[in-house]
Amino acid sequence: MTAFLVVDDHELMRKGVGQLLLGLRPGATVFEVGKADDALAALHTQRIDLVVLDLGLQGRSGIDLLAEVHRQWPTQLVLVLSGFAESSWARRALAAGARGFISKTSAAEELRGAVLHVLDGGRYVSASLAQGLAADLAAGVARTPLELLSTRELEVLRQVARGSSLKEIASNLHLSEKTVGTYRARLATKLSLSTNVELTRFALEHGIAD
Repeated sequence: MTAFLVVDDHELMRKGVGQLLLGLRPGATVFEVGKADDALAALHTQRIDLVVLDLGLQGRSGIDLLAEVHRQWPTQLVLVLSGFAESSWARRALAAGARGFISKTSAAEELRGAVLHVLDGGRYVSASLAQGLAADLAAGVARTPLELLSTRELEVLRQVARGSSLKEIASNLHLSEKTVGTYRARLATKLSLSTNVELTRFALEHGIAD
C-alpha cells in the first residue's frame, strides 16, 4: 500500500492533491498537514512513500523542511509542488534533496505523471525548467538577480513581501533579529532596492511572494 504525505498550508489544496493521489494507487493512504513541524512528526510515526511538498509554508519554510527531511531520511522521496516561479526555486529545492519540482499551475495529468515517475525512482522537472537549467549550466553565470541571493536571503525576501516584521521573520526562521536584519540588508544591496515596498514589488514581479 502506498502512503503519501501532502504538506501545504492551504486546506483546499491539500484536499485536492490528496484526492488525485488516492486515485493513483489501489489502497493508497494520504496524510495531510499544514506545517513543517507536523510534517516531521508524521515522518517520525508513519511510513511515507512520497512527500508532496509546498515551499510556501507559514512559519518554517518548505526549503528548510526539505533540507531537514533529507538530513534525517536521506532516501525519502519528496516532490515539490510549488506556486513559486520555477526558475527562482527549483534549483534550490533539487539541491536540498527534492526528487522533482512541478508548478501548481501544471495540469492534473502532469502532476499524476510526476508522482508516478518519482515513485518509480526517477527525477522529474518540466520540459521548460529542464531547458532553463541546461541554459544556465551552459552559460555558467546567473541569468537573473534572484540567482545572486542565497536561499536564506530569498526566504527573508518572501516573508518581507508577506508584511512580516523582522521579529516575526526571526521567530519563523529560528534566527535572531540581528541575523535577519543582516540578511535583509544583503538582499537589498544585491537587488539595489532599499524600502520594503520596493522589495515587495520585486518579490511579486518575480513570483517570490505567495
